[in-house]
Amino acid sequence: MASAAEQLASNLNFSAFAKAEDLKKRIWFTIGALLVYRLGTYIPLPGINPDAFAQAFSSQSKGVLGMFNMFAGGAVQRMAIFALGIMPYISASIIMQLMTSVIPSLESLKKEGEQGRKVINQYTRYGTVLLALVQAYGISVGLENGHGIVNDPGMFFRISTVVTLVGGTMFLMWLGEQITARGIGNGISLIIFSGIVAGLPRAISGTLELGRTGALSTGLILAIIVLAIVVIALIVFFERAQRRLLIQYPKRQVGNRMFQGDTSHLPLKLNTSGVIPPIFASSLLLLPATIAGFSQTTNMPAWASTILASLGHGQPLYMAFYAAMIVFFAFFYTAIVFNPKDTADQLKKHSGFIPGYRPGERTADYIDYVLTRITVVGAIYLVLVCLLPEFLISATGVPFYLGGTSLLIVVSVTLDTVAQIQGHLIAHQYEGLIKKSKLRGGKKAR
Repeated sequence: MASAAEQLASNLNFSAFAKAEDLKKRIWFTIGALLVYRLGTYIPLPGINPDAFAQAFSSQSKGVLGMFNMFAGGAVQRMAIFALGIMPYISASIIMQLMTSVIPSLESLKKEGEQGRKVINQYTRYGTVLLALVQAYGISVGLENGHGIVNDPGMFFRISTVVTLVGGTMFLMWLGEQITARGIGNGISLIIFSGIVAGLPRAISGTLELGRTGALSTGLILAIIVLAIVVIALIVFFERAQRRLLIQYPKRQVGNRMFQGDTSHLPLKLNTSGVIPPIFASSLLLLPATIAGFSQTTNMPAWASTILASLGHGQPLYMAFYAAMIVFFAFFYTAIVFNPKDTADQLKKHSGFIPGYRPGERTADYIDYVLTRITVVGAIYLVLVCLLPEFLISATGVPFYLGGTSLLIVVSVTLDTVAQIQGHLIAHQYEGLIKKSKLRGGKKAR
């Protein structure tokens, strides 16, 4: 079966793609949905003075808000209706997943299968609305505190801003779910991906302009390009890396026939959590700074100003928190998506075993042992990929778009989307082979 799948994957070509009508519809739907998202990042909030806001944002763009703007696809810089982006949904997902590990009733819901997941998803949506309400109201107050940003400050402006921003976030959440169900790839990841990719041309041209004016040396620009290529190659290598555990199946007798025992492998990805830890870590770092960057320093307590300064890009406190949260979420999300005990039970149910380990609890302990150690390597890889370019950015002033986090998201989402496209093409070719075999069988019967 595996060799046939590999042969089909190697034979994929444009003619096979042209015949896959369902896949083309999914791709066109995904492109259309992402175009709608990009259009929304250019529709400004009502009642905003664009020039005054652009001036206020430029003074804060080097801090955490610059990274927030990257994840929002430039919507923060334009204070568009999608300025909150998808981050409230991600934050709500983090909180809900933490609660499912702590609260027994939610944990039992998670084990109920599809119905339980629907209930948890509904709770996540409620949490998204709550977080978006708080952040949107904070943004409206922060905008009013800016000099000349709001044309007509007051309760009506605050209500309209909250309704618009919360509505934008809920629409993006719905759009992401539609892409996942009717398109190609993970909808939420693709929304973040499209926002980052849309800013790459400006980031590259800005870097080249700094080189033209002499702000950056030619050697440094070449070093940045080489570093980006090395980071991309490193991401591809680690995202495809696996530790394969040998699985053996004993001989079995069916009737009077004896079947030879079979062997297979249990693949454990080096980075099981994927791109989730950096996104989760970034969303938590962005959450407290959503509004404070727009407030005047004189209106904030001294301790708040100190914390905000420490959370700036390249600051030791920011790097330490970022690295710690990446490591935490790497282990946390791996524990959520992969349960060694369930895997061991499934192997035991199908008479499979790992040589040298008894089926059941001993097998589960061994899988957990291996998974923990490769997750350590995966977490270190994520920290290095996300933080090393950030040090270069903070030292040279290169735009955030060229950072390790953005490259990790772009490469990982691209690999995942390409894999899904290949999966659809393989499934389509299998369907074609089955239809041909049925037609041949019918002709022979005649």
